[in-house]
Amino acid sequence: MSTCWAPLDLPDYHIHTPLCHHAVGAVAEYKAAAAAKGVPEICFTDHAPTDTDYDPAHRMTLQEFPRYCSMIEDIRTPGPPEVLFGVEADYYTGCGTFLENWLPRHAFDLVIGSVHFIASWGFDNPGERHVWDAVDVTEIWKRYFALICELADTRLFDVAGHLDLPKKFDYRPPGAALKEMAAPALDRIAEAGMGIELNTAGLRKPVGEIYPSLELLTWAGERGIPICFGSDAHQPEDVGEGFPEALKLAYAAGYTEYFRIRQRRKTLLPLPPIPAPPP
Repeated sequence: MSTCWAPLDLPDYHIHTPLCHHAVGAVAEYKAAAAAKGVPEICFTDHAPTDTDYDPAHRMTLQEFPRYCSMIEDIRTPGPPEVLFGVEADYYTGCGTFLENWLPRHAFDLVIGSVHFIASWGFDNPGERHVWDAVDVTEIWKRYFALICELADTRLFDVAGHLDLPKKFDYRPPGAALKEMAAPALDRIAEAGMGIELNTAGLRKPVGEIYPSLELLTWAGERGIPICFGSDAHQPEDVGEGFPEALKLAYAAGYTEYFRIRQRRKTLLPLPPIPAPPP
């Protein structure tokens, strides 16, 4: 999905690189795309390596991580957009020991925490979509939010990524069930001092909807959970895409502020006005 609205003064805090094996384009091309669209700053948050064989098809290895560092450092030159350094670190059972030692050793600006697996099932993987037709959808969502609770309790992450990712293929629980299962996860995110992202990649997926939904975002706002914006770009043209729609969603949920981050410290700023579409 593409927009031709005026540029917004909003950073894009979720950008990948080819090191994840499912993104294309040099990091300099992502920076150039951001500059062309007036995005003031970007944060590369590629999938963090692990010390196990967890999902090797979608992340860099520990041996490749120095290359990732160098790639980002090489484009941190003066002039907009400012380039920040981050990772998207998956939460899975047993990851804590590695991450609690590895994350503090690196000068990250932002660490996104995400859940992509229920046990061994990559529930957002198009190649495993058929599994949804053989499972109890509500039970899967319950298990997902239980993992989000665990993620928040580690206090290892700054932001919860694409909070309602299980809706990617439009498999959803009943509305009342969603609130019941999401509330504890939102409580734990708030208690951990984490934020959540408005992730516009959902607009480019079968569900055709930003992560999270208006309901979830409203419940997050009621708990004072701060927000940032991310395109989850896997190609340069994705950078900043869908941000006008995300800004409208933030206002609809009652938000008036968003945060920027440096060295894992958040600063709240007023949301910019919604730009008018061109005539």
